[in-house]
Amino acid sequence: MKIYSILRESAAILGVVTLLSACTKNFEALNISPTQPASVPPEYILSNVQLNGFLAEGANWWQVGSWVEQWASGSLSAPSQYLEDRDIYETRNWAAHYGYIHNLAQIRNRLLKGQEESQSGKTKLAIAKINELYIWQRMTDFWGDIPYSETGLPESEIILTPKYNTQEEIYKSMIVELDQAMSRLSASDLSYGNADLVYKGNVNAWRKFGNMLKLRIGFRLRYADAALSRKTVEEALAGPIFESNADNANMPTNPQDGFAIGYHPVIGGYNGSKELNQLAAPFIDMLLAKNDPRLPKIAEPTENSKKDGNPIYRGLGVALGQNVIINRDDYSYGTISIYNDRKSTFPYLFMSYSDLCFYKAESALLGWAGLSPGDAEAFYQAGIRAAMKVPPYNIPDAQIDTYITTEGALSGTADEQLEEIMDQKWISLFMRHYEAYAEWRRTGYPTLIPGPNQGVTNGTIPRRGVYSGTERFRNPDEYNTAAARMSNGDSYLSKVWWDKK
Repeated sequence: MKIYSILRESAAILGVVTLLSACTKNFEALNISPTQPASVPPEYILSNVQLNGFLAEGANWWQVGSWVEQWASGSLSAPSQYLEDRDIYETRNWAAHYGYIHNLAQIRNRLLKGQEESQSGKTKLAIAKINELYIWQRMTDFWGDIPYSETGLPESEIILTPKYNTQEEIYKSMIVELDQAMSRLSASDLSYGNADLVYKGNVNAWRKFGNMLKLRIGFRLRYADAALSRKTVEEALAGPIFESNADNANMPTNPQDGFAIGYHPVIGGYNGSKELNQLAAPFIDMLLAKNDPRLPKIAEPTENSKKDGNPIYRGLGVALGQNVIINRDDYSYGTISIYNDRKSTFPYLFMSYSDLCFYKAESALLGWAGLSPGDAEAFYQAGIRAAMKVPPYNIPDAQIDTYITTEGALSGTADEQLEEIMDQKWISLFMRHYEAYAEWRRTGYPTLIPGPNQGVTNGTIPRRGVYSGTERFRNPDEYNTAAARMSNGDSYLSKVWWDKK
Protein backbone atom coordinates (compact mmCIF):
# COMPACT_ATOMS: atom_id res chain seq x y z
CA MET A 1 0.00 0.00 0.00
CA LYS A 2 1.23 3.48 -0.89
CA ILE A 3 0.79 4.82 2.63
CA TYR A 4 3.30 2.33 4.03
CA SER A 5 5.91 3.49 1.52
CA ILE A 6 5.30 7.05 2.65
CA LEU A 7 5.63 6.02 6.27
CA ARG A 8 8.93 4.26 5.69
CA GLU A 9 10.35 7.37 4.09
CA SER A 10 9.14 9.57 6.92
CA ALA A 11 9.84 7.29 9.89
CA ALA A 12 13.23 8.81 10.56
CA ILE A 13 11.81 12.33 10.78
CA LEU A 14 8.72 11.78 12.92
CA GLY A 15 10.42 13.16 16.01
CA VAL A 16 11.78 16.21 14.19
CA VAL A 17 9.64 19.30 14.34
CA THR A 18 11.97 22.28 13.83
CA LEU A 19 15.63 22.78 13.13
CA LEU A 20 18.07 24.37 15.55
CA SER A 21 18.40 28.12 15.45
CA ALA A 22 21.44 29.58 13.80
CA CYS A 23 24.27 30.78 16.04
CA THR A 24 26.66 32.08 13.37
CA LYS A 25 26.18 33.74 9.99
CA ASN A 26 24.96 31.29 7.31
CA PHE A 27 25.24 28.39 9.79
CA GLU A 28 21.51 27.59 9.54
CA ALA A 29 21.53 27.59 5.76
CA LEU A 30 24.54 25.30 5.67
CA ASN A 31 22.95 22.79 8.04
CA ILE A 32 19.42 22.50 6.67
CA SER A 33 18.91 19.16 4.98
CA PRO A 34 17.69 19.56 1.39
CA THR A 35 15.76 16.25 1.63
CA GLN A 36 14.03 16.51 5.03
CA PRO A 37 11.19 18.93 5.87
CA ALA A 38 11.58 21.50 8.65
CA SER A 39 8.35 20.26 10.18
CA VAL A 40 6.48 17.00 9.84
CA PRO A 41 2.95 17.16 8.42
CA PRO A 42 0.30 16.06 10.93
CA GLU A 43 -0.77 13.39 8.43
CA TYR A 44 2.50 11.53 8.94
CA ILE A 45 2.12 11.69 12.71
CA LEU A 46 -1.42 10.33 12.65
CA SER A 47 -0.53 7.52 10.25
CA ASN A 48 2.45 6.46 12.31
CA VAL A 49 0.55 6.41 15.60
CA GLN A 50 -2.34 4.48 14.07
CA LEU A 51 0.02 2.01 12.45
CA ASN A 52 1.89 1.29 15.66
CA GLY A 53 -0.61 2.17 18.38
CA PHE A 54 -3.65 0.36 17.01
CA LEU A 55 -1.77 -2.75 15.94
CA ALA A 56 -0.24 -2.89 19.44
CA GLU A 57 -3.71 -3.89 20.69
CA GLY A 58 -3.10 -7.31 19.15
CA ALA A 59 0.49 -7.69 20.26
CA ASN A 60 1.47 -8.76 23.78
CA TRP A 61 -0.14 -12.19 23.40
CA TRP A 62 2.71 -13.59 25.55
CA GLN A 63 1.55 -11.49 28.52
CA VAL A 64 -2.00 -10.14 28.30
CA GLY A 65 -3.20 -12.87 25.92
CA SER A 66 -1.84 -15.45 28.33
CA TRP A 67 -3.41 -13.81 31.39
CA VAL A 68 -6.80 -13.90 29.70
CA GLU A 69 -6.08 -17.54 28.79
CA GLN A 70 -6.43 -17.44 25.04
CA TRP A 71 -2.73 -18.05 24.42
CA ALA A 72 -0.29 -20.24 26.34
CA SER A 73 3.14 -18.72 25.90
CA GLY A 74 5.07 -21.27 27.91
CA SER A 75 8.26 -20.71 29.87
CA LEU A 76 9.83 -18.32 27.35
CA SER A 77 7.71 -15.45 28.68
CA ALA A 78 8.13 -14.55 32.35
CA PRO A 79 4.82 -12.60 32.63
CA SER A 80 2.89 -15.59 31.29
CA GLN A 81 4.24 -17.49 34.30
CA TYR A 82 3.03 -14.72 36.68
CA LEU A 83 6.62 -13.48 37.04
CA GLU A 84 7.69 -9.85 36.69
CA ASP A 85 10.29 -8.79 34.15
CA ARG A 86 9.55 -5.10 34.15
CA ASP A 87 12.90 -3.94 32.83
CA ILE A 88 12.33 -5.79 29.55
CA TYR A 89 8.60 -6.08 29.02
CA GLU A 90 7.03 -3.23 30.97
CA THR A 91 9.66 -0.59 30.24
CA ARG A 92 9.41 -1.11 26.49
CA ASN A 93 5.62 -1.20 26.58
CA TRP A 94 5.44 1.93 28.73
CA ALA A 95 7.88 3.84 26.52
CA ALA A 96 6.08 2.83 23.34
CA HIS A 97 2.70 3.99 24.61
CA TYR A 98 3.97 7.31 25.89
CA GLY A 99 5.70 7.70 22.52
CA TYR A 100 2.29 7.48 20.81
CA ILE A 101 0.91 10.12 23.18
CA HIS A 102 3.84 12.49 22.68
CA ASN A 103 3.65 12.17 18.89
CA LEU A 104 -0.06 13.00 18.85
CA ALA A 105 0.62 15.90 21.21
CA GLN A 106 2.86 17.43 18.52
CA ILE A 107 -0.19 17.83 16.31
CA ARG A 108 -2.00 20.10 18.80
CA ASN A 109 1.03 21.71 20.43
CA ARG A 110 2.95 22.64 17.31
CA LEU A 111 1.83 21.45 13.90
CA LEU A 112 -1.78 22.70 14.06
CA LYS A 113 -1.38 25.19 16.89
CA GLY A 114 -3.41 28.33 16.15
CA GLN A 115 -5.72 26.45 13.79
CA GLU A 116 -8.11 25.20 16.48
CA GLU A 117 -11.06 27.17 15.06
CA SER A 118 -10.17 27.03 11.37
CA GLN A 119 -11.38 24.62 8.72
CA SER A 120 -7.78 23.55 8.19
CA GLY A 121 -7.27 22.38 11.77
CA LYS A 122 -10.42 21.91 13.84
CA THR A 123 -11.52 18.49 12.59
CA LYS A 124 -7.97 17.19 12.25
CA LEU A 125 -7.34 18.06 15.89
CA ALA A 126 -10.59 16.37 16.92
CA ILE A 127 -9.73 13.13 15.10
CA ALA A 128 -6.24 13.15 16.62
CA LYS A 129 -7.78 13.62 20.08
CA ILE A 130 -10.14 10.65 19.61
CA ASN A 131 -7.15 8.52 18.58
CA GLU A 132 -5.26 9.74 21.63
CA LEU A 133 -8.10 8.94 24.02
CA TYR A 134 -8.33 5.42 22.63
CA ILE A 135 -4.68 4.89 23.58
CA TRP A 136 -5.05 6.61 26.95
CA GLN A 137 -7.84 4.23 27.91
CA ARG A 138 -5.73 1.19 27.08
CA MET A 139 -2.89 2.62 29.18
CA THR A 140 -4.91 3.40 32.29
CA ASP A 141 -6.81 0.11 32.00
CA PHE A 142 -3.51 -1.76 31.99
CA TRP A 143 -1.54 0.20 34.59
CA GLY A 144 -4.17 2.09 36.61
CA ASP A 145 -2.99 5.49 37.90
CA ILE A 146 -0.57 6.98 35.36
CA PRO A 147 0.92 10.36 34.37
CA TYR A 148 -1.88 11.98 32.36
CA SER A 149 -2.72 15.65 32.89
CA GLU A 150 0.94 16.73 33.03
CA THR A 151 1.96 14.70 29.97
CA GLY A 152 1.91 15.74 26.33
CA LEU A 153 2.30 19.43 27.18
CA PRO A 154 3.88 22.11 24.93
CA GLU A 155 7.66 22.26 25.05
CA SER A 156 7.65 25.43 27.15
CA GLU A 157 5.50 23.68 29.77
CA ILE A 158 7.16 20.26 29.93
CA ILE A 159 7.17 18.68 33.38
CA LEU A 160 9.95 16.13 33.82
CA THR A 161 8.36 14.47 36.85
CA PRO A 162 4.64 14.48 36.03
CA LYS A 163 2.13 13.49 38.68
CA TYR A 164 0.25 10.23 38.47
CA ASN A 165 -3.44 11.02 38.10
CA THR A 166 -5.85 8.58 39.68
CA GLN A 167 -7.75 6.38 37.26
CA GLU A 168 -10.99 7.94 38.47
CA GLU A 169 -9.68 11.38 37.48
CA ILE A 170 -8.52 10.07 34.12
CA TYR A 171 -11.83 8.40 33.29
CA LYS A 172 -13.87 11.48 34.14
CA SER A 173 -11.52 13.62 32.08
CA MET A 174 -11.67 11.24 29.11
CA ILE A 175 -15.46 11.49 28.97
CA VAL A 176 -15.32 15.29 28.87
CA GLU A 177 -12.52 15.38 26.30
CA LEU A 178 -14.22 12.80 24.09
CA ASP A 179 -17.48 14.79 24.08
CA GLN A 180 -15.55 17.93 23.19
CA ALA A 181 -13.70 16.20 20.36
CA MET A 182 -16.85 14.71 18.84
CA SER A 183 -18.60 18.10 18.99
CA ARG A 184 -15.82 19.65 16.90
CA LEU A 185 -15.99 17.18 14.02
CA SER A 186 -17.29 18.78 10.83
CA ALA A 187 -17.65 17.33 7.35
CA SER A 188 -17.00 20.79 5.87
CA ASP A 189 -13.47 20.94 7.35
CA LEU A 190 -10.27 19.57 5.92
CA SER A 191 -9.51 16.06 7.13
CA TYR A 192 -6.65 13.55 6.85
CA GLY A 193 -7.75 11.71 3.71
CA ASN A 194 -5.75 8.57 2.98
CA ALA A 195 -3.30 9.38 5.77
CA ASP A 196 -6.06 8.24 8.12
CA LEU A 197 -5.50 4.50 7.77
CA VAL A 198 -8.76 3.57 9.50
CA TYR A 199 -11.54 5.76 8.08
CA LYS A 200 -9.81 7.84 5.38
CA GLY A 201 -10.76 11.03 7.19
CA ASN A 202 -14.48 10.23 7.21
CA VAL A 203 -15.94 12.48 9.89
CA ASN A 204 -19.18 10.53 10.37
CA ALA A 205 -17.20 7.33 10.85
CA TRP A 206 -15.06 8.95 13.53
CA ARG A 207 -18.16 10.27 15.28
CA LYS A 208 -19.54 6.71 15.43
CA PHE A 209 -16.17 5.44 16.65
CA GLY A 210 -16.12 8.16 19.31
CA ASN A 211 -19.46 7.00 20.66
CA MET A 212 -18.26 3.39 20.62
CA LEU A 213 -15.28 4.46 22.71
CA LYS A 214 -17.60 6.40 25.02
CA LEU A 215 -19.79 3.30 25.36
CA ARG A 216 -16.74 1.23 26.33
CA ILE A 217 -15.66 3.88 28.85
CA GLY A 218 -19.16 3.93 30.31
CA PHE A 219 -19.33 0.20 30.86
CA ARG A 220 -15.88 0.10 32.45
CA LEU A 221 -17.39 2.26 35.18
CA ARG A 222 -20.33 -0.07 35.84
CA TYR A 223 -19.10 -1.40 39.18
CA ALA A 224 -17.11 1.68 40.20
CA ASP A 225 -19.60 4.51 39.59
CA ALA A 226 -22.99 3.15 38.56
CA ALA A 227 -24.65 6.54 38.06
CA LEU A 228 -21.92 7.92 35.82
CA SER A 229 -21.74 4.56 34.02
CA ARG A 230 -25.43 4.63 33.11
CA LYS A 231 -25.35 8.29 32.06
CA THR A 232 -22.30 7.71 29.84
CA VAL A 233 -23.68 4.52 28.31
CA GLU A 234 -27.06 6.04 27.51
CA GLU A 235 -25.49 9.13 25.95
CA ALA A 236 -23.26 6.94 23.77
CA LEU A 237 -26.13 4.71 22.65
CA ALA A 238 -28.07 7.80 21.60
CA GLY A 239 -25.60 7.83 18.75
CA PRO A 240 -24.61 8.09 16.06
CA ILE A 241 -22.95 4.75 16.66
CA PHE A 242 -22.02 1.58 14.75
CA GLU A 243 -24.88 0.07 12.74
CA SER A 244 -23.24 -2.99 11.15
CA ASN A 245 -19.86 -4.58 10.45
CA ALA A 246 -19.42 -1.96 7.73
CA ASP A 247 -18.63 0.51 10.52
CA ASN A 248 -15.94 -1.66 12.13
CA ALA A 249 -12.61 -0.04 12.93
CA ASN A 250 -10.00 -2.04 11.03
CA MET A 251 -6.32 -1.41 10.40
CA PRO A 252 -5.12 -2.49 6.96
CA THR A 253 -2.15 -4.83 7.19
CA ASN A 254 0.59 -6.02 4.86
CA PRO A 255 1.73 -9.56 4.11
CA GLN A 256 5.14 -10.27 5.57
CA ASP A 257 6.79 -10.96 2.22
CA GLY A 258 8.00 -7.78 0.58
CA PHE A 259 7.09 -5.24 3.26
CA ALA A 260 8.90 -3.83 6.26
CA ILE A 261 5.98 -2.62 8.40
CA GLY A 262 2.28 -3.02 8.91
CA TYR A 263 2.05 -6.74 9.71
CA HIS A 264 -1.03 -8.17 11.33
CA PRO A 265 0.16 -8.50 14.94
CA VAL A 266 -0.90 -12.13 15.32
CA ILE A 267 0.60 -13.17 11.98
CA GLY A 268 3.79 -11.30 12.84
CA GLY A 269 3.88 -12.90 16.27
CA TYR A 270 3.29 -16.39 14.91
CA ASN A 271 6.21 -16.09 12.53
CA GLY A 272 8.37 -14.51 15.22
CA SER A 273 8.31 -17.44 17.64
CA LYS A 274 6.29 -20.60 17.26
CA GLU A 275 6.81 -21.47 20.92
CA LEU A 276 4.98 -18.30 21.98
CA ASN A 277 1.94 -19.07 19.87
CA GLN A 278 0.13 -22.10 21.14
CA LEU A 279 -3.51 -21.78 22.07
CA ALA A 280 -4.53 -22.03 25.72
CA ALA A 281 -6.56 -24.97 27.01
CA PRO A 282 -9.47 -22.89 28.43
CA PHE A 283 -9.98 -21.17 25.07
CA ILE A 284 -9.80 -24.35 22.99
CA ASP A 285 -12.01 -26.18 25.48
CA MET A 286 -14.75 -23.57 25.22
CA LEU A 287 -14.65 -23.60 21.43
CA LEU A 288 -14.88 -27.39 21.46
CA ALA A 289 -17.69 -27.46 24.03
CA LYS A 290 -19.75 -25.05 21.94
CA ASN A 291 -18.88 -26.75 18.63
CA ASP A 292 -17.84 -23.31 17.45
CA PRO A 293 -17.35 -23.10 13.65
CA ARG A 294 -14.54 -20.58 14.13
CA LEU A 295 -12.28 -23.21 15.70
CA PRO A 296 -10.59 -24.35 12.43
CA LYS A 297 -9.92 -20.66 11.61
CA ILE A 298 -8.30 -20.16 15.01
CA ALA A 299 -6.41 -23.35 15.86
CA GLU A 300 -4.59 -26.19 14.17
CA PRO A 301 -5.08 -29.83 15.23
CA THR A 302 -2.04 -31.05 17.12
CA GLU A 303 0.91 -32.12 14.97
CA ASN A 304 1.06 -35.60 16.44
CA SER A 305 -2.68 -36.20 16.02
CA LYS A 306 -2.43 -35.23 12.36
CA LYS A 307 0.43 -37.68 11.90
CA ASP A 308 -1.70 -40.40 13.53
CA GLY A 309 -4.53 -39.71 11.11
CA ASN A 310 -6.97 -38.71 13.87
CA PRO A 311 -6.78 -34.89 14.14
CA ILE A 312 -7.77 -33.40 17.49
CA TYR A 313 -7.60 -29.94 19.02
CA ARG A 314 -5.88 -29.58 22.35
CA GLY A 315 -4.92 -26.42 24.19
CA LEU A 316 -1.81 -26.00 26.32
CA GLY A 317 -2.18 -25.22 30.02
CA VAL A 318 -1.29 -21.71 31.18
CA ALA A 319 1.41 -20.78 33.71
CA LEU A 320 2.74 -24.33 33.98
CA GLY A 321 6.07 -23.22 35.43
CA GLN A 322 9.59 -22.86 34.11
CA ASN A 323 10.61 -26.49 34.57
CA VAL A 324 7.67 -28.33 33.03
CA ILE A 325 8.71 -30.36 30.00
CA ILE A 326 6.09 -30.65 27.26
CA ASN A 327 5.96 -32.00 23.74
CA ARG A 328 4.59 -29.05 21.83
CA ASP A 329 3.45 -31.27 18.98
CA ASP A 330 0.78 -32.57 21.37
CA TYR A 331 -0.87 -29.10 21.51
CA SER A 332 -2.58 -26.79 19.04
CA TYR A 333 -0.89 -23.88 17.31
CA GLY A 334 -2.69 -21.11 15.49
CA THR A 335 -4.12 -22.11 12.11
CA ILE A 336 -1.14 -22.46 9.81
CA SER A 337 -2.96 -21.50 6.60
CA ILE A 338 -3.98 -18.17 8.17
CA TYR A 339 -1.28 -17.15 10.63
CA ASN A 340 1.74 -18.71 8.94
CA ASP A 341 1.09 -17.49 5.39
CA ARG A 342 3.65 -14.81 4.60
CA LYS A 343 1.96 -13.90 1.33
CA SER A 344 -1.54 -13.06 2.59
CA THR A 345 -3.14 -11.19 5.46
CA PHE A 346 -6.41 -9.72 6.68
CA PRO A 347 -7.31 -6.41 8.38
CA TYR A 348 -6.75 -6.06 12.09
CA LEU A 349 -10.08 -5.40 13.84
CA PHE A 350 -9.92 -3.28 17.00
CA MET A 351 -13.46 -1.93 17.50
CA SER A 352 -16.46 -3.82 16.22
CA TYR A 353 -20.20 -3.89 15.73
CA SER A 354 -20.28 -7.12 17.75
CA ASP A 355 -18.96 -5.07 20.71
CA LEU A 356 -22.01 -2.85 20.38
CA CYS A 357 -24.40 -5.82 20.27
CA PHE A 358 -22.94 -7.40 23.39
CA TYR A 359 -22.99 -4.05 25.20
CA LYS A 360 -26.64 -3.61 24.21
CA ALA A 361 -27.42 -7.08 25.57
CA GLU A 362 -25.82 -6.03 28.86
CA SER A 363 -27.73 -2.73 28.78
CA ALA A 364 -30.97 -4.66 28.32
CA LEU A 365 -30.27 -6.81 31.37
CA LEU A 366 -29.83 -3.58 33.35
CA GLY A 367 -32.87 -1.85 31.87
CA TRP A 368 -30.72 1.00 30.55
CA ALA A 369 -31.30 3.15 27.44
CA GLY A 370 -34.99 2.25 27.27
CA LEU A 371 -34.24 -1.45 26.88
CA SER A 372 -35.63 -4.33 28.94
CA PRO A 373 -34.26 -7.75 29.92
CA GLY A 374 -36.40 -9.40 27.28
CA ASP A 375 -34.40 -7.55 24.60
CA ALA A 376 -31.08 -9.03 25.68
CA GLU A 377 -31.28 -12.30 23.75
CA ALA A 378 -31.77 -10.65 20.35
CA PHE A 379 -28.74 -8.42 20.88
CA TYR A 380 -26.75 -11.41 22.14
CA GLN A 381 -27.53 -13.36 18.98
CA ALA A 382 -26.73 -10.35 16.81
CA GLY A 383 -23.35 -10.09 18.52
CA ILE A 384 -22.56 -13.74 17.82
CA ARG A 385 -23.57 -13.34 14.18
CA ALA A 386 -21.54 -10.17 13.67
CA ALA A 387 -18.45 -11.69 15.32
CA MET A 388 -18.59 -14.75 13.05
CA LYS A 389 -18.87 -12.72 9.84
CA VAL A 390 -15.59 -10.80 10.16
CA PRO A 391 -12.28 -11.97 8.61
CA PRO A 392 -10.64 -14.39 8.90
CA TYR A 393 -13.76 -16.34 9.93
CA ASN A 394 -16.38 -15.40 7.31
CA ILE A 395 -18.68 -18.14 8.60
CA PRO A 396 -21.62 -18.91 6.25
CA ASP A 397 -25.07 -17.88 7.46
CA ALA A 398 -26.33 -21.46 7.57
CA GLN A 399 -23.58 -22.47 10.00
CA ILE A 400 -24.25 -19.43 12.15
CA ASP A 401 -27.97 -20.27 12.23
CA THR A 402 -27.15 -23.80 13.41
CA TYR A 403 -24.84 -22.47 16.10
CA ILE A 404 -27.39 -19.95 17.35
CA THR A 405 -29.99 -22.71 17.56
CA THR A 406 -27.90 -24.43 20.23
CA GLU A 407 -25.99 -21.51 21.78
CA GLY A 408 -28.20 -18.47 21.21
CA ALA A 409 -30.59 -18.67 24.16
CA LEU A 410 -30.10 -16.72 27.38
CA SER A 411 -31.43 -18.25 30.57
CA GLY A 412 -31.13 -18.08 34.34
CA THR A 413 -30.56 -15.07 36.56
CA ALA A 414 -29.34 -11.74 35.21
CA ASP A 415 -25.81 -12.60 36.30
CA GLU A 416 -25.98 -16.03 34.68
CA GLN A 417 -27.13 -14.37 31.47
CA LEU A 418 -24.27 -11.86 31.75
CA GLU A 419 -21.86 -14.80 31.99
CA GLU A 420 -23.24 -16.25 28.74
CA ILE A 421 -22.88 -12.88 27.05
CA MET A 422 -19.33 -12.43 28.28
CA ASP A 423 -18.29 -15.95 27.27
CA GLN A 424 -19.29 -15.14 23.71
CA LYS A 425 -17.66 -11.73 23.92
CA TRP A 426 -14.42 -13.35 25.11
CA ILE A 427 -14.40 -15.52 22.00
CA SER A 428 -15.14 -12.51 19.80
CA LEU A 429 -12.23 -10.59 21.35
CA PHE A 430 -9.64 -13.16 20.30
CA MET A 431 -6.62 -11.25 18.93
CA ARG A 432 -7.74 -8.15 20.88
CA HIS A 433 -5.80 -8.99 23.99
CA TYR A 434 -5.97 -5.81 26.04
CA GLU A 435 -9.72 -5.51 25.56
CA ALA A 436 -10.38 -9.16 26.40
CA TYR A 437 -8.27 -8.74 29.55
CA ALA A 438 -10.11 -5.57 30.60
CA GLU A 439 -13.56 -7.09 30.08
CA TRP A 440 -12.63 -10.20 32.05
CA ARG A 441 -11.45 -8.07 34.97
CA ARG A 442 -14.52 -5.83 34.75
CA THR A 443 -17.12 -8.62 34.85
CA GLY A 444 -15.33 -11.69 36.20
CA TYR A 445 -16.35 -13.65 33.09
CA PRO A 446 -15.46 -16.00 31.63
CA THR A 447 -14.55 -17.94 34.76
CA LEU A 448 -10.81 -18.49 34.45
CA ILE A 449 -8.74 -20.79 36.65
CA PRO A 450 -5.11 -19.72 37.24
CA GLY A 451 -2.27 -21.92 36.11
CA PRO A 452 -0.31 -23.89 38.73
CA ASN A 453 2.80 -21.72 38.83
CA GLN A 454 2.84 -19.52 41.93
CA GLY A 455 4.98 -16.77 40.41
CA VAL A 456 4.81 -13.51 42.36
CA THR A 457 1.01 -13.63 42.66
CA ASN A 458 0.58 -16.66 44.90
CA GLY A 459 -0.86 -18.46 41.92
CA THR A 460 -3.49 -15.91 40.89
CA ILE A 461 -3.97 -14.25 37.52
CA PRO A 462 -2.41 -10.75 37.47
CA ARG A 463 -4.91 -7.90 37.78
CA ARG A 464 -2.77 -5.18 36.15
CA GLY A 465 0.60 -4.54 34.55
CA VAL A 466 3.40 -3.17 36.70
CA TYR A 467 4.99 0.20 35.98
CA SER A 468 8.10 0.65 33.90
CA GLY A 469 11.31 -0.06 35.80
CA THR A 470 12.61 3.39 34.85
CA GLU A 471 9.85 5.17 36.76
CA ARG A 472 11.30 4.17 40.11
CA PHE A 473 14.45 6.17 39.32
CA ARG A 474 13.26 8.89 36.94
CA ASN A 475 10.11 9.95 38.80
CA PRO A 476 10.50 8.37 42.27
CA ASP A 477 8.27 10.68 44.33
CA GLU A 478 5.26 10.40 42.05
CA TYR A 479 5.90 6.71 41.48
CA ASN A 480 5.99 6.04 45.23
CA THR A 481 2.83 8.10 45.79
CA ALA A 482 0.96 6.12 43.12
CA ALA A 483 2.27 2.79 44.39
CA ALA A 484 1.20 3.66 47.94
CA ARG A 485 -2.38 4.24 46.78
CA MET A 486 -2.70 0.62 45.65
CA SER A 487 -3.73 -2.17 47.99
CA ASN A 488 -0.68 -4.28 47.13
CA GLY A 489 1.64 -1.59 45.84
CA ASP A 490 3.04 -1.64 42.32
CA SER A 491 2.45 -5.33 41.77
CA TYR A 492 0.41 -7.74 39.68
CA LEU A 493 -1.91 -8.22 42.67
CA SER A 494 -3.25 -4.67 42.89
CA LYS A 495 -6.47 -3.81 41.08
CA VAL A 496 -7.19 -0.76 38.96
CA TRP A 497 -9.92 1.57 40.25
CA TRP A 498 -12.81 0.24 38.17
CA ASP A 499 -11.98 -3.42 38.91
CA LYS A 500 -14.57 -3.91 41.65
CA LYS A 501 -16.45 -7.12 40.85
